[in-house]
Formats: sequence, structure tokens, C-alpha cells
Amino acid sequence: MNWEVFITCAVTGAGDTVDKHPAMPVAPKDIAAAAIEAAKAGAAVAHIHVRDPQTGKASRDPKLFREVVDRVRSADVDVIINLTAGMGGDVVFGQGEAPLPLDPVGTDMVGPLERLAHVEELLPEICTLDCGTMNFAVGDYVMTNTPSMLRAMAKRVQELGVRPELEVFDTGHLSFAKQLVREGLIDDPVMIQLCMGIPYGAPDDPTTLLALVNQMPKGAIFSAFSIGRRQLPYVAMAALAGGNVRVGLEDNLHLEKGTFATNGELVARAVTILQAMNVRVLGPDAVREKLKLVKRG
Repeated sequence: MNWEVFITCAVTGAGDTVDKHPAMPVAPKDIAAAAIEAAKAGAAVAHIHVRDPQTGKASRDPKLFREVVDRVRSADVDVIINLTAGMGGDVVFGQGEAPLPLDPVGTDMVGPLERLAHVEELLPEICTLDCGTMNFAVGDYVMTNTPSMLRAMAKRVQELGVRPELEVFDTGHLSFAKQLVREGLIDDPVMIQLCMGIPYGAPDDPTTLLALVNQMPKGAIFSAFSIGRRQLPYVAMAALAGGNVRVGLEDNLHLEKGTFATNGELVARAVTILQAMNVRVLGPDAVREKLKLVKRG
């Protein structure tokens, strides 16, 4: 059981959700406003993707990240910025005989350091590092993160003094995360995000969650979340398993059946759940101390 929990809010994500929610944050000013709203509701960490304002599709344009980060840093609320570094590792296959053709619209593969261009420019306190390759959800999208790519990214993030959040979607990803630790590419404290219930990764049943928790590197600090209707029950599940919490519109669009959520409402509901369990919700400064973060901006 974790009696002192911090909340991360993933405010928009990269998924095809713009047409599924009437107020999904798309423009930089709206993504920044969502992060600020989440912070005021009790989130210590804002996990940030950006989207093309014209199309709503996921983007890795450093200018868009710059606008969001500048707006958040200049706001009258404190929140830890956690930027995604997952973009640029996307392979989408078309239909046809082997070898399968690549879909030129969905595929976006660049070198490991280019994937970190916005991190190097903006120096957030945290950035993500997806620790493996997997068939991701429906369709023929493959989230692609090779060992050499991940080693290069981990080394550069370490040089920048940014804390990597190691994204673990399945058991093999945790094995590779531990390998990065053994190789000295991840500094203490090791920060891990268990991403549960995403097809076709680790299912979000309690047995699988605890199996991953029991394989954590010694001293690791972890969070866990699930998606859709299981996001809010997982607030309690994560704390009971000894971890921290993630909510937000990246992973779940509804506060309850038939009611669209805002990021602030999801964070507020998470606070209510945790406080009902007699859990203390940590603020940004306590999380900085816990994770040994370097505050910038």
C-alpha cells in the first residue's frame, strides 16, 4: 500500500480521440489550459503530447511543445512537466502481400535523437521512454522502440539531466527497463509507468499488475493506470499495489457512463478516491524531492 501518492494527468495523448470527445484539447493554448486545470485539481505532474491544430493528429513539432510549455510555466500554478518522447517510432502497415507495404500517412520513423529534439530544447523535469516494441491496439500500428534506439535515447536524456519515465506496456518491456538500469543508463530513483489494459500489451487484471510490481528494480518508484472505464478503479488499484496514479483524457474520455470528462474532473475524482482511502496526495514540491527532479523554467 502506498500512503503518499502523486497524480499524473495525461491531458490529450496521441490517439484518434478528437472526434470522440467534444472538448479534446488540440490547440497548444487548450492543451496548456488542460494541464493547468489538472494541476489546480490536484495533479502534481502533467504528461503532455501535442497535436496539429489544423488536423487534430498527433505531432512532434517542437514549436507546438514550446508554446504549451511556455504557457504552463508562466501560469499561476505549479506543476511538473512530463513531455512524451514516444513520437517518431510509429510504423503503420498497409494491406497487401508480404512484404507488407508501409502506410505513408501513419508511419513516422526518425532517429532517436530527433525524437528528443523538443526535450533537448525545453528541458522538462520528466520525459517518457517507451521500453519496447509492440502491436498497439487495433489496426496494423506497431509502436517501434529497438534496443539500440532506446539506449541512445536513455543516454541523451541522462546527459540532459531529465528524469526518464520508463513506460512499460508488457513484461518484456520491464525486463529491458531493468537492463537499462544495469547498464547505468538510468539514474536513481528509477521511475516506471505501468501501462495496463492496452491491446495487445499486459492485461489490467490484479494478478498481472502484481506480477509486474513484484519484478520492479529495487527502490523503483512506479505509477500504474488502465484505460477507459477501468481508469478510475485503477486509482485505488495502483495505490493498493504500492504505486502512484495516472488519469486524464489520453486514456479515458468519461467521468461516468454517458458523461464526458474534463482533465480537471478526472483528477478531482482521483483525489476523492485517494482521500477516501486515507491516502495523502502529494504536491509538486514533494514529488520533486521524491524523484530528485531538476526544476527549470
